[in-house]
Order: sequence, then structure tokens, then C-alpha cells
Amino acid sequence: MAAIEEAARLLLAGEPVAVPTETVYGLAADATNPHAVARIYEAKGRPSFNPLIVHVRDRAMAGEIAHFDELADRLAAHFWPGPLTLVLPQRAGHKIARIATAGLGTIALRCPAHPAMQAAIAATGRPLAAPSANASGRISPTSAAHVVASLDGRIPLVVDAGPCPAGLESTIVAPRRDHLLLLRPGPVTVEDLEAATGLPVRTDNSGAITAPGQLASHYAPGKPVQLDCTGPAPDLFLIGFGAMGGDYNLSAAGDLTEAASRLFDALHAGDASDAEQIGVVPIPASGLGQAINDRLRRAAV
Repeated sequence: MAAIEEAARLLLAGEPVAVPTETVYGLAADATNPHAVARIYEAKGRPSFNPLIVHVRDRAMAGEIAHFDELADRLAAHFWPGPLTLVLPQRAGHKIARIATAGLGTIALRCPAHPAMQAAIAATGRPLAAPSANASGRISPTSAAHVVASLDGRIPLVVDAGPCPAGLESTIVAPRRDHLLLLRPGPVTVEDLEAATGLPVRTDNSGAITAPGQLASHYAPGKPVQLDCTGPAPDLFLIGFGAMGGDYNLSAAGDLTEAASRLFDALHAGDASDAEQIGVVPIPASGLGQAINDRLRRAAV
């Protein structure tokens, strides 16, 4: 694929490139090159204290970077490749640039399932740091057009492989001795994690920035967002769900998986509309609805 060959050339030259994953489009750079990783922060305008997810080819590559205990191995075997990020203790002597971890003693690792990101990792032979390919704090991109709208002129290449199937950033967990600490909800649900491990999942309420996507204000459009709207209103772009429609219905069938895949596209549509505000009807909080509501709360701050 010519686009991947060009992406690999740019990545090895220290340039950031937008590459799709199954979750959202990522702004990838060589995670072992501190100057390349710095270009990610520069392009996004991202706070330096917010760490990045490092994408790896497989468990073997991840094992060169971080320590895996039995629980972490079980999670990787069950959910990788896929939309689960593990926050693990760093291994001494790893080659990841410290800027990618924001100076923390842990590192966020994910093995993506999307063939484009996997091909980019294989073509470079390097782990790739890749936050979402958008200006920091703004709506995450689930299409190449979203990336261009947010980062046009800041990066040299966008690999266009169509819309992202999951459409929601990865679940982030930190394995503990007798439980899993949920740092960010996502496509892998609490129920999925508990079923795979037999351990309880607890939510991190410390307020500390220990993983990507934990800033209180994140994924935000350029106009105010109102949650739990009950119907249309003047100058309001209404995002609906189920029987409660609107200007953009996340899922007329009330399917939370479909709603997750369309969430950021809906926010982009509202941001581009003539309305002064964006409104969202209530979304069920069960299962994948937990991750959807998490993103909406951060967008509304």
C-alpha cells in the first residue's frame, strides 16, 4: 500500500502522521524518537503532562517496554489486538522516549487491531506513540475528513482508510493485585473485563493524570454542549438516540454500539452547524453507555 510506505518513510524521518485505528484516527510518531514525539504535542497543542498511548505490534514488543504480571498477560491474551490499553510499570532500559510517558513510571500500551496501524508499525519496526489525531481537547476524529478539519497544515500525511469501526477511544485499565483500576471507559466494557478476569473493576477517582484522556475538559466542540436534553430548542443542534430523534440520531434503533461509533461524527456535525449550542438527549448508562456518557461529560465541561 503506497500510503503506508509513505507513512513509514515520514515516521522514520521523525514526522507525525495520521493513521486510523479501530477506535479513532491516531496521530502517530516514532515512540523511540523524542523529537518525533514532541512533534505530536506541537501539532495537537497538547499539555506536556498528559501521557500518550504507545501502540505495539504484539505482546512480544510490549514485553520489551513494560513488565507484565499474570493478570496483565491474561488481559493481553484476551483483548489484544483490540481496543484495550494497559497501564503497566516501565521496564528498565526500554527505548521509549520519556516525553511519551510525561515523566511517569508507568506506560500506556495497546496492540491495535486495525490493519493500517498494524502495517505502519510493521513497516517501521518501531512502537508508535499515537493520541487521537485532533487538536488537543477537541472532538476526536473518526474519519480522515475530521483529521483534516482539525490539523490541516500541521501534519504532512493522513492515511485514509475510511471511518473507524468502534468510533470511541480505547478502554484504559491498570491491573492491580486483586482488581482492575478503570482509568478511562471505552469499547471494552466493565462487564467484559470482569467476565475475562473474574475480578472487580474499580474506577479511579484520584484526580491524578496517570493515563491519556483523563483531563476534565476533553473531546470538546467549539460551542457549548448541553446534556440530558428533552427535546428541540431554538439555536440548538440536537443529538438524539432511539425514539427521541433530533438533528442527528446516534442510533434510531437504540443500539449503544452504533451510538458509540457515531458519537464523534455527531459532535463534529453539531460543531459545523449554524446552531449556537449542541444538545444531547439522555443516553443509557449501562454497558457501552458508560463510555459514551464519559465522553459527553468531558465535552460539556
